[in-house]
Order: sequence, then C-alpha cells, then structure tokens
Amino acid sequence: MIYAFDSYYSGDQAKTVCVAFSSWDSEVETEIFTERTAATADYESGAFYKRELPCILSLLKKIDLKEGDVIIVDGYVTLDNEGKIGLGGHLFKALEGKVAIIGIAKNGFNSVDDQRRSVYRGESQTPLFVTAIGTDVDEIALK
Repeated sequence: MIYAFDSYYSGDQAKTVCVAFSSWDSEVETEIFTERTAATADYESGAFYKRELPCILSLLKKIDLKEGDVIIVDGYVTLDNEGKIGLGGHLFKALEGKVAIIGIAKNGFNSVDDQRRSVYRGESQTPLFVTAIGTDVDEIALK
C-alpha cells in the first residue's frame, strides 16, 4: 500500500490527511484517513519535522502498516550529503526503518544532496524535488 500524508494548519490546530493507494497507477484511492490534533510547534525552516512529524505519527496509529508499504510525505527525506535529514528521514527513524519513505518537496533546499532528484510533471518548468530512504530514489523518480 502507498500512503500519502499532508497536514495543514489553522491557528493552533493541525489537520492531517492520508490518502491510501494500492499501487502507483491507481486511479482511485483505497481509503482516506484524517485527524485533527493540536499543532505542537511553529514552522522552522530546516526543521519542518518538528511541526509535522507528531501529526503523522498520531494518524499512523489508525493505519496497520505492512512490509512493503511506502509512505509519501510533503517534504524532504534527506537535506544534504553530510547526513542532515528532513521530515521523511525523521519518520523513517521513528518507524525503525520498517517502511520506505519518499519525500516530495515543492521548494528547493539550498545544499548539495546526491539523493535529491528534480522531477518535472507534464510540461511544467518547475520541478518537484524527490528524496527517498528504504527504496531507490531513481526508481521512484521514474514513477
């Protein structure tokens, strides 16, 4: 199963949504999970995980992850070649490396990262930035 997560914030509240798909070419979701929680941290550039990770971990309590599942997050898995990790990397650690994590970010991050791939959708001139752990980032970038 593929689980795609995102959260949005309104005041001191966060709403986290997870859309589940059975395969990369699914045209319809299998299930949608949602949850409202208190926003536990303010946005901090380079430390986005402090705000988003608690929301994702809370919603994951409603999901029975299995071997081979993949989680997609709105953000980065890796941030540089020096080992700095983003939201996806922190999630991978929190899940003890049991599930592959893919990060898809809309905004560039100002550091060299050999694991980051720029992916263009259709005729778009603006890339999405893809990073991954627990799976091959080049294989994911092709999907």
